[in-house]
Amino acid sequence: MAEPLLIEHAGPALRLRMNRPHLHNAFDPALIAALTAALRAACDDTAVRVVVLEGEGPSFSAGADLQWMRGMAAASEDENRADALALARLMRTLDELPRPTIARVHGPAFGGGVGLVACCDIAIGTPQARFGLTESRLGLLPAVISPYVIDAIGPRQARRWFATAETFDATTALQVGLLHQVVDAAALDAAVAAQVDLLCRAAPHATALAKVLVRDAAGRDDAPARDRANADLIARLRVSPEGQEGIGAFLEKRPPAWAARG
Repeated sequence: MAEPLLIEHAGPALRLRMNRPHLHNAFDPALIAALTAALRAACDDTAVRVVVLEGEGPSFSAGADLQWMRGMAAASEDENRADALALARLMRTLDELPRPTIARVHGPAFGGGVGLVACCDIAIGTPQARFGLTESRLGLLPAVISPYVIDAIGPRQARRWFATAETFDATTALQVGLLHQVVDAAALDAAVAAQVDLLCRAAPHATALAKVLVRDAAGRDDAPARDRANADLIARLRVSPEGQEGIGAFLEKRPPAWAARG
């Protein structure tokens, strides 16, 4: 079985490539654990100046894996809470990593994949990238990733995209602040390399403290408490009648009951 995450040291850059291309790099416990472990290891590696996050195959990340979702739909609320906290730890680790991070978004990102993009300090995409926070179609919400997405696009935009589950293109992602730059696919690697070069010209301690400065200036509240509250919310939604109907309809490839009434 292929490793869920490919790790490459390219000079001062650590490249982490999600390696589930046949499933559009969808999350499962193995990928979440591998990403979390690799990011934590990067904290202790002084040779790493920049972390680049990318995906193998046509997609950046499709969010939750279908089989994982099927299993969690049948799990208890406590089991869903523990599962959500594992994803919360990944997002928090990426967001607070004491190294600058770049999301190389060459293709679609949905759900938790949008969360990864939002957690990175710099996000560069191509016109082929598409985005969606589609959880409300399943009777759920992007609770675990919400702090990072709201930080990236702002509360006003988040209200729309969280509620409607619309998909949007790279141009819109640039306009709302999810992406910093959109370049042609052929220019993507050069654009990422240019940012790596700029970051490596800056002082390492200063770049590490930059995100701490921004976080403190923004006056964020108790992060661990917020993670627990969001994990509680998604756990409740997954086991609720609406969540069970939405997930069941998705797995059975049928419209949910509320869509039939709409």
